[in-house]
Amino acid sequence: MDKKRIKRKDEKDRRKRHPDLSTEEILQLMREDDRPLLLREILRRLSLQKEQRQKARGLLRDLAEEGRVVRIRGNRYGLPSKMNLIVGRIKTHPDGYGFVIPEAEGEEDIFISPRNLKEAMHGDRVVARIESIRKKGKEGSIIRILERKTRKVVGRFLRGKNYSYVLPEDERILPEVFIPEGETRRARPNQIVVAEITRYPTERARPEGRITHILGYPDDPEIDPQIIIHKYDLPSRFGSAALEEVQSLPSAPSSHEYRNRVDLRGIPTFTIDGENARDFDDAVSVERERDGGVKLFVSISDVSHYVREGTSLDDEAYSRGTSVYFPDRAIPMFPAELSNEICCLRPRVDRLTLTAELRYDGNGERKGVRFYPSVIRSGERLTYTWVKKILVDGDPELRERFSPLLPSLDLMADLCQELRRRRTDRGTMDFDLPEPEIILNLQGETEDVIRAERNLAHQIIEEFMIAANEAVAHFMEEKGFPFIYRIHEPPKKEAIDEFRRFISQLGYRMRKESDHSSKEFQNVLSDVKGRPEERVVNEILLRSMKWAKYSAKNLGHFGLASDGYTHFTSPIRRYPDLIVHRLLKKVLSKEEMKVSEEGLAERADHLSNRERVAMEAEREILNRYRVRFMKNKIGEEYEGIISGVAAFGFFVELKDIFVEGLVRMTSLHDDYYLYHEKKYCLVGERTHKTFRIGDEVRVRVDRVDVERRHIDFGLTDMKDKETRRRGDSVTR
Repeated sequence: MDKKRIKRKDEKDRRKRHPDLSTEEILQLMREDDRPLLLREILRRLSLQKEQRQKARGLLRDLAEEGRVVRIRGNRYGLPSKMNLIVGRIKTHPDGYGFVIPEAEGEEDIFISPRNLKEAMHGDRVVARIESIRKKGKEGSIIRILERKTRKVVGRFLRGKNYSYVLPEDERILPEVFIPEGETRRARPNQIVVAEITRYPTERARPEGRITHILGYPDDPEIDPQIIIHKYDLPSRFGSAALEEVQSLPSAPSSHEYRNRVDLRGIPTFTIDGENARDFDDAVSVERERDGGVKLFVSISDVSHYVREGTSLDDEAYSRGTSVYFPDRAIPMFPAELSNEICCLRPRVDRLTLTAELRYDGNGERKGVRFYPSVIRSGERLTYTWVKKILVDGDPELRERFSPLLPSLDLMADLCQELRRRRTDRGTMDFDLPEPEIILNLQGETEDVIRAERNLAHQIIEEFMIAANEAVAHFMEEKGFPFIYRIHEPPKKEAIDEFRRFISQLGYRMRKESDHSSKEFQNVLSDVKGRPEERVVNEILLRSMKWAKYSAKNLGHFGLASDGYTHFTSPIRRYPDLIVHRLLKKVLSKEEMKVSEEGLAERADHLSNRERVAMEAEREILNRYRVRFMKNKIGEEYEGIISGVAAFGFFVELKDIFVEGLVRMTSLHDDYYLYHEKKYCLVGERTHKTFRIGDEVRVRVDRVDVERRHIDFGLTDMKDKETRRRGDSVTR
């Protein structure tokens, strides 16, 4: 049958369909053709009634705005994949060029020269045309901007001779923003301001804007949190409707709310959190069974009992997606009245919870699981420090004070070790990356940057939460209902090859023909444990991994070597956990499931994006505090590890205070150094002195630029590498 007859048959079939038109029908029509189609051709082939044509035009317009079809000259529409076009986000560099990161999985990034960026700005969703394919990769140009990401900029307000402008604080937002007279809000030169963009750049004109907020001067330590809040557009206030809903909630549960709940108030239950935590949403209990097994209760605050779908409180929480934590404050997902009071598992008060009850044999193998709504009464609010002193240090005063809890704590420690051993055996990757903890003084200035401790107490809670999350995921998958999972896909082959090349330069080996399971990567992490290069190898491997995210499909969790995982344990601060609670409760109560996989997939994408924004904001605020801490350390010397090498110098991460700075090539006066990209090192032409990732060095703080967050180090000494390099390779 020829193409024309096939098309006529398809058009006949379409006439018989239900009159409701979908975007998928339009896309299918365009897939069947081998050329871009005129609007009238699309309308004719869909065989629509007159009243349906307007809807078709609207759907086609939506598809074009989403980038799923592209409108070209002559009022024709085509599919990007058939026209050498790529839809993605543009990431620009301070030097003027950029890369389009394709939305389609497996597509290569497209290099965009400064000339071909045209009117696009960092973060914009764009359509790019591939112009050439070279050895270094694909090059292209921006042909359409689908969605603007940057609607406001944070930056320094400056005055020229005849005009005012804002120099963006983010160097990737390339052009300064022109501020017309009358739109400056009387900002003064050098103040940090927020400017709303009123006109985007063109090929002939820079962007224009108006000042909306004046944050203050750069040397004010209070300004950093404000910059981050505005830069990442973090909502710092709740709407009046959400606050009214919180005020209407009861401060404590009433007895009638205990009906159909399992009463766990009779067993020793407690929370373990950090010293500064305010929202306790998980409590734990254990019981020894007669057969020698252990019953573990992980009880999570039943936020879904108080926050109903479709309310203002729920809408705001979904929009935020997650709480964001700064060293001196939190930007919570829920108002404090709910997160710190009503749903907080405070000691010696009744609280409504959702419990995962897990039964284990003496070897830590799970033998059974139950889930149910419950009511608990936490006996104590323990801290990680106290539990570590009780279990590891044997502190007599604390052991006496919490003597009724000692049997539970000892049993928890034993169960934790068994669960941890089993996870390690299956190949869980345990990244040992110490987190920096910022110590602030009363003025809000950084007093110290210390290593946040990760001890047995942290491991107990970590193991129990992982166990509960996996149990919920497996239970829901067995039931076959739509669900939201936490997934972590395996790394790409290119990333694995790059990591293999990197560790080979440090004397470690991974077999080329291996299956690249998470267990093999965990073996590498075990080999480097306790060595100077341990932190660098951990960080490089982490960068090689894909981001964990939320998904309506269970694709497993590579890093945890888990075939099913979700987030169930933190509904006060993560919205996906709230969705999981609602879905689990529907299954337990045998309520009709009115949710689709497509709807959950859309929510999963939104929540993954919100999590990414929160992580970037938290990372940047920590970096800002660390740079401010170094401002008064000019001339001081520190021990460090080379964490990265580039053509312009090498980066050094200090050992004690988790600050990274740059030793510039121009500061190395004893030789001319050449950059060996494949060996991750700089080598002196005359002396053959080598600077390689993982080398220990001693550096001096030469320059600190607080605004640009740049620290320059000068090299004062390099330790003897041979004393720590491996003499023989380990084959994996």
